[in-house]
Amino acid sequence: MYLAHFGLREQPFSLTPDTSFFFACTGYQEALNTLLVAARSGEGFIKIVGEVGNGKTMLCRKFLATLNDSESTTDIGTQNEAVASSRLKSKFATAYIPNPYLEPRSLLMALAGEFRIQLDPHVDQNLLLRGLTMALLNFAREGKRVLVCLDEAQAMPLESLEVLRLLTNLETEKRKLMQVVLFGQPELDERLKQNSVRQLRQRISFQYQLKGLHRDEIDRYLRHRMRVAGYSGETLFSRSAVWRMHRVTSGTPRLINIIAHKALMLAYGEGRQQVLDSHVRRAAKDTPEAKRDWLPWVLLGAGTLLLVALMVAGIMLL
Repeated sequence: MYLAHFGLREQPFSLTPDTSFFFACTGYQEALNTLLVAARSGEGFIKIVGEVGNGKTMLCRKFLATLNDSESTTDIGTQNEAVASSRLKSKFATAYIPNPYLEPRSLLMALAGEFRIQLDPHVDQNLLLRGLTMALLNFAREGKRVLVCLDEAQAMPLESLEVLRLLTNLETEKRKLMQVVLFGQPELDERLKQNSVRQLRQRISFQYQLKGLHRDEIDRYLRHRMRVAGYSGETLFSRSAVWRMHRVTSGTPRLINIIAHKALMLAYGEGRQQVLDSHVRRAAKDTPEAKRDWLPWVLLGAGTLLLVALMVAGIMLL
């Protein structure tokens, strides 16, 4: 592989959401700050929506890691220094459900498993709810806040969303016993417009629209991941390669990772120490989801039309 060739310890563009590669550009830092502030408020639902490949799972894992690291303030933006200085003193009991395509009882069982609640697998839903309620009360007595993160929430059945809402009704005199964060694709917004979940929709207290990287952030993103992976040079992707990367990915992190990995392989195959525009272009051609670069064809078409126009004009002058 190309690791030794470029002096790397590990693959810099793996699709696994490794939080050590988290890139705190403006949009992602704002989203993380929103989550941290919302978690401290302790009420309502939180919604994070983003297109496929825009890093929702990475953000979710970074959020959970930061939330449970009471000593870390480095990942909280300077614009929220008050949050940073508090060092997230409150302890959290967290649950992460990566695939919420579960009917209500299965979802409750998944939550019970996340909170290590010992229950008979054949217990009926009434006793299951009672067991979860007692666990939430125990967490509150211990001074812990309970927070549930649901990835791919657009796939969750509406009945299961309603069960979650009912669980968030539980409260002490001071605060709610459970808070829920929904991470989903734009289809989640469409599902939440349905009348049957209007009560849940009204309880969304914080939300954020996660978008891709801007053109000027892609170069820093590539450098960041290369540096974390062990690269010690100044830059490996040429300016023209970065420009091409933006054209074919529109700033979608997952596509950037896929194409950057292929481009590194192509550069390695040629024995080069830099990734060029040609490598990115060939890598994009091999990636179905990459945007097709129509510029050469547009120029070719324009040139053909100009040639035809000149020929016609010449004939008319004869």
